[in-house]
Amino acid sequence: MSYSGYPPAAPGYPPGAPGYPPPAPGGSPWGGAAYPPSNPPSNPPPIGLENVAGYANQFNPNYMAGMASNMAGTFGGTNVPQGMYPPAPGAFPPVPPGGFGQPPSGQQPSYGMYPPPGGNPPSGMPSYPGYPGGPVPGQPTPPPGQQPVGYPGQQPATYPGQQPMPSYPPGQTVNPSMPSFPGPSGPTVSPGAYGNRGTITDAPGFDPLRDAEVLRKAMKGFGTDEQAIIDCLGSRSNKQRQQIILSFKTAYGKDLIKDLKSELSGNFERTILAMMKTPVMFDAYEIKEAIKGVGTDENCLIEILASRSNEHIQELNRVYKAEFKKTLEEAIKSDTSGHFQRLLISLSQGNRDESTAVDMSLVQKDVQELYAAGENRLGTDESKFNAILCARSRAHLRAVFSEYQRMCNRDIEKSICSEMSGDLEKGMLAVVKCLKNTPAFFAERLRNAMKGAGTKDRTLIRIMVSRSEVDLLDIRAEYKRMYGKSLYTDITGDTSGDYRKILLKLCGGND
Repeated sequence: MSYSGYPPAAPGYPPGAPGYPPPAPGGSPWGGAAYPPSNPPSNPPPIGLENVAGYANQFNPNYMAGMASNMAGTFGGTNVPQGMYPPAPGAFPPVPPGGFGQPPSGQQPSYGMYPPPGGNPPSGMPSYPGYPGGPVPGQPTPPPGQQPVGYPGQQPATYPGQQPMPSYPPGQTVNPSMPSFPGPSGPTVSPGAYGNRGTITDAPGFDPLRDAEVLRKAMKGFGTDEQAIIDCLGSRSNKQRQQIILSFKTAYGKDLIKDLKSELSGNFERTILAMMKTPVMFDAYEIKEAIKGVGTDENCLIEILASRSNEHIQELNRVYKAEFKKTLEEAIKSDTSGHFQRLLISLSQGNRDESTAVDMSLVQKDVQELYAAGENRLGTDESKFNAILCARSRAHLRAVFSEYQRMCNRDIEKSICSEMSGDLEKGMLAVVKCLKNTPAFFAERLRNAMKGAGTKDRTLIRIMVSRSEVDLLDIRAEYKRMYGKSLYTDITGDTSGDYRKILLKLCGGND
């Protein structure tokens, strides 16, 4: 095994000149004999991890320190002091003043990397541009706490021989809204407000320990300060309420939920306890209540499963199994039957297509299949309705409903009403209405909960609590448009006491 020619000579220097780095005086940079040896062993030891310990004591600290300092100077650290190690004949020229940032006279500088922060450019060159968020040369230093003026949007400086970057026009802003199709559609929501149309948001300056103290004082001693509870919990987001529960137990060693149960009663208690559950946990308990006992609240099952997102429904399946030791699908099967059961099981998978692209050829195919499964045959092929309404994306189905109206000259909802009955009809209609216009669907549910003799308080509480951080602002607008009265007014006329106060707090204002 031959080591001749190693290490290579520095490029551009006469043959035979020592390579780089130059050898330390007296022999090898590692402190031993010169390397390579004049008579190399036939089997030199491998330089691997298993041999590192054996070589540790052979390093020459002085040489290593010099090499490290030299490298630091090269890459922008402290420049190597002159005379750190003696020059070798034929080796690199001595370090110029100012380190290696300044190339030898007549040599083209290389700007492959940005200089270190705070470095100075070579003589005659423009100042380097600062880093994003860094101070701008020539600008006064901002006061503490204030952001320095950076370079966003500024064209980067170019260096000699470098082509300037082409300036491209800004791209078109992506609009996440659904494609527009003729026919009924939901209220227009600006992209900036999308996903934040609730009446309840995170309270600024939130302090869970302070809120825990307010609630403790409201329930301590004789009597309860219900207004303090309404003002506190009715102004906090669900995430903040979960933090209050934890802080209450930390501060007082007591369970806030148990204290609220012992101090409150009636529909006011039900509303407050509903607000203290996470949205998924609240839905799990609502489904459990809808199924247990004599009779089933089919409307509750339909409302929850038809209106929630895929992610929410998948989490709901996990929570339901953890809480009640039974899967959501098993619970549905135990209390429903037939095509209605199949509809709920399909919805409970949380597997609807979520794409926003619309293929009009597939839209027309689905319209023809729906027509053939209902209007154009004796009897109804419910499974075809189920497959299309539960699997296709919202954007696709809104196009299907519009095209169905155009091609068949009949609204899809009227076809469902004429072809189906009972719970299956209610379930299919709920899916269609929710897909067409979710706020309008909930506005109708709220109206039905309050009109006539008696109030369906469970429905009223569930919708006001579950939509308060989602789209209650849009539900209010649809309610006013559809019924000519504000939701606030109808709640005021249909409820009373602290129950009315907490519902109006969730409502967030009068339209």
